Amino acid sequence: MHILSLGLSHTSAPVHLRERLIFSEEQIRASLSRLSCGHLSGNMAEIVVLSTCNRIEIYAVSSQDTFNELETFLSEARGVARDEFDSHLYHYKDVDVARHLFNVAAGLDSLVVGESQILGQVTRALKLARGQNTAGPMLNRLFQSAIHAGKRARTETAISRNSASVSSLAASLSQRVVHHIAEAQIVILGAGEMAELAVEALRKRGANRILVVNRTLERAHMLAQRWDADAATFEYLVTALTSADIVIASTGAPHIIVTTEMINQIMQVRQQRPLALIDIAVPRDIDPETANIPHVRLYDIDNLNAQLEHSLAERMAEVPQVKTILEEELSQFAEYMKSLKMIPIIADMHHQAELIRQEVMKKTLKRLPDLTETERDRIEAMSQALVKKLLEAPTHRLRAEASCPHAPGYAAVARALFGLHKGNGLCGFAGNACPISSAAD
Repeated sequence: MHILSLGLSHTSAPVHLRERLIFSEEQIRASLSRLSCGHLSGNMAEIVVLSTCNRIEIYAVSSQDTFNELETFLSEARGVARDEFDSHLYHYKDVDVARHLFNVAAGLDSLVVGESQILGQVTRALKLARGQNTAGPMLNRLFQSAIHAGKRARTETAISRNSASVSSLAASLSQRVVHHIAEAQIVILGAGEMAELAVEALRKRGANRILVVNRTLERAHMLAQRWDADAATFEYLVTALTSADIVIASTGAPHIIVTTEMINQIMQVRQQRPLALIDIAVPRDIDPETANIPHVRLYDIDNLNAQLEHSLAERMAEVPQVKTILEEELSQFAEYMKSLKMIPIIADMHHQAELIRQEVMKKTLKRLPDLTETERDRIEAMSQALVKKLLEAPTHRLRAEASCPHAPGYAAVARALFGLHKGNGLCGFAGNACPISSAAD
């Protein structure tokens, strides 16, 4: 079995393509649920989808080392032809998949190095896949290892010290595009996590006049009350934009909210007063054509970082130490990958031993018809414990030798000693954990 990953991110694809491929949580659930209760079609045995505003990545376990099924899955799930995104994809196999995901979880592959949101997003991706029964033992181990590596990077180094998010970058940009941020009228579109991070960052920079505009007034009020801001619904959007100096858009809407016609309308009554539009949503909230309107400056998530003179010196200095931690974690995961080669043999050993145990138990109990049910249960438990104890040492030895050069020799000897036929491994990777994992660990 192979671990495969393909994806695209802010480093390989523009926002206009990413916004077409991005998954909402509900879309992830729907796409994974169609794979029939964890029994995946074709060669895929497990699958996890990681989708953020900056990346869309598919992780899978497959009996083949080709990416055709994954590309087809992405294309069909998002309704985008493969030839539109093929040239923007990156591909990884086996240990390189782990290396990439570890870098992602640690924040080394983020738009803002060391940002903390991505670790929660990796954790959430695994949880969603578990909920649809598409994350089996290999991807569970991969993602748990990545999460552990990401946590180590943040607790053992200063990679996230004074870390910035996209929202805080938007707040920094706001501070630069107006002369006095304390006097500027700032409108926040949306009331989710990114919106709250933006409001928090704006308050820290001295912003006093903040209006939160959201689809539902209740969510807008909840955010506004926490940060002493005002609240309104989209019903008052045009009025809010007319008085705004800066607009930061971060809703989860699947379509444009601020149209070119809307901005043209309000600019006619602003008497050439400039308006800064900062769109940190994916899919985008603001029509890109608004950038062509006089006195309007539009920034999207791709050019946001380039507009700021934000020093990353402290965090960049931590990168070598973070990479050392990731290499340590990667080495452990690589040993795990090597040990998987022994799983079919271990599975066959345990299966054969269980068949023998059941056969002997059947004959024994037949000769002891006067046993009570409790006595039968005790004999059953004793026989199970005996088999487990007898196989404990050879199981441990096979796992330990899996990464050694002479592992094939050990495998051949084990099959000969136990009378196992090559290729009869009974432990697959689809759906649930290996049935002999508790005995083999």
